[in-house]
Amino acid sequence: MKAMATRIRLATAADLDLLCRFNAAMALETEALTLDPGQLRAGVAEALADPARARYFIAEHGEVAAGCLMLTPEWSDWRCGWWWWIQSVFVAAGQRRQGVYGALHAHALQQARRERQVVGLRLYVDSDNAGAQETYRAMGMSDSRYRLFEQLARPSD
Repeated sequence: MKAMATRIRLATAADLDLLCRFNAAMALETEALTLDPGQLRAGVAEALADPARARYFIAEHGEVAAGCLMLTPEWSDWRCGWWWWIQSVFVAAGQRRQGVYGALHAHALQQARRERQVVGLRLYVDSDNAGAQETYRAMGMSDSRYRLFEQLARPSD
């Protein structure tokens, strides 16, 4: 049986509800975190409205939305170029192990290679998520020398 091709497309405002569902499911599955629906909706809507802030891509198998990822830019003064951060990665449970993330990743890398000022792709992954780490290594990514630190500017609700 022939595998179904995965098509990647740029998300539009019409994808707001889908992206909110995918993001909520990803947060619950990977971090046992229940996101505030209003805040999530506002955040996704702002990203969709401003491509300089972020771009979402949707993977489709036929007419079924199978997964998504978001790219956000970070300027590197050291390299005089952009790092693109891969974020909000989600593949629907019934679509996993079918090349969906591989297609999304290949699309992001292809887009990055077309843009002269893009240095490369980065992402962060939970240190306990061995399966995701294995997937990212299979895409040609490697563990960096950097550790991620953060500090909230205001207490979370």
